[in-house]
Amino acid sequence: MARQPLRVETDLRGIHAILYALFDAAERLDRAAMRRQAELCLAAGVQGIGALGLATEVPKLDAGERLQVMDWLAEDVAGKVPLFFTIFGASVAEQVAQIRHAEAVGADWVILQPPPVGSFSAAEYIAFYGRVAAATHLPVGIQNAPAYLGRGLSAGEIAELVTKHPNIRCLKAEVSAVEVKQVIAATGGRVPVLNGRGGLELIENLEAGCAGLVVAPDLIDLEVAAYEHFAAGRKAEAGEAYARLLPAACFIMHSPESLACWGKRVFGLRAGIAVHDRAPALRPTAFGLELAKRHADRLGPLPSGR
Repeated sequence: MARQPLRVETDLRGIHAILYALFDAAERLDRAAMRRQAELCLAAGVQGIGALGLATEVPKLDAGERLQVMDWLAEDVAGKVPLFFTIFGASVAEQVAQIRHAEAVGADWVILQPPPVGSFSAAEYIAFYGRVAAATHLPVGIQNAPAYLGRGLSAGEIAELVTKHPNIRCLKAEVSAVEVKQVIAATGGRVPVLNGRGGLELIENLEAGCAGLVVAPDLIDLEVAAYEHFAAGRKAEAGEAYARLLPAACFIMHSPESLACWGKRVFGLRAGIAVHDRAPALRPTAFGLELAKRHADRLGPLPSGR
């Protein structure tokens, strides 16, 4: 039975997982590990699952591997929760081609990254996003992460974008809770906003009006618990869940490279999955591995069922 079209106003509320790229010792994508990662996210009770964002180290994947990840995740999710993919590409044509594959495997929505070439005016990015968004029937979001990607739009420019291009129906932010509040105000609440940053300021993001967060799986169980408590009005319990995850989030979330190194290792220890890097990579140190194990031991194994 086919899934109903995504209702962005309600279906984006909650915690959405963005998967790591898990490699084997030969630096190839590890099918079994990727499947297990998706299973653990579903067991944690995520609202949605996606791949090919910063946590997936998408610049390290070739075009064929990106499509392979789409195929695998669509198979593993099998319609249980909304499925999304971040779209990476240097041109309109490249991004549209990846969206076509996302459509074919049953994605419910997509997130556009800015093209990873050069630095251009806001008007150029607004026009680029608009052309890509116009090429699909799927709801489209953009990833606005200037601190991580080196390119981004201001709150006012995002308001202009969603006004000019109505198929851009949500925003994936990577900014502070103070900044995300400004974006929500500038857009008049017309589009749901999901923040990221590894769950940092999770409670403050929800207080600012975020629909939810998109986060990697290392702390996903506690992030789901914090969100569910907050949504139910249990503010004290939400704060307790957030307090448990915060030390690990602070350890992990310094940069995309830190996320791929330390977040993936905390996840691997909690999931019982061996972690290997694909070069070039931020390499772990003995002290860092000691800290990763300390955080993983304190948090315990990721739940395998709900």
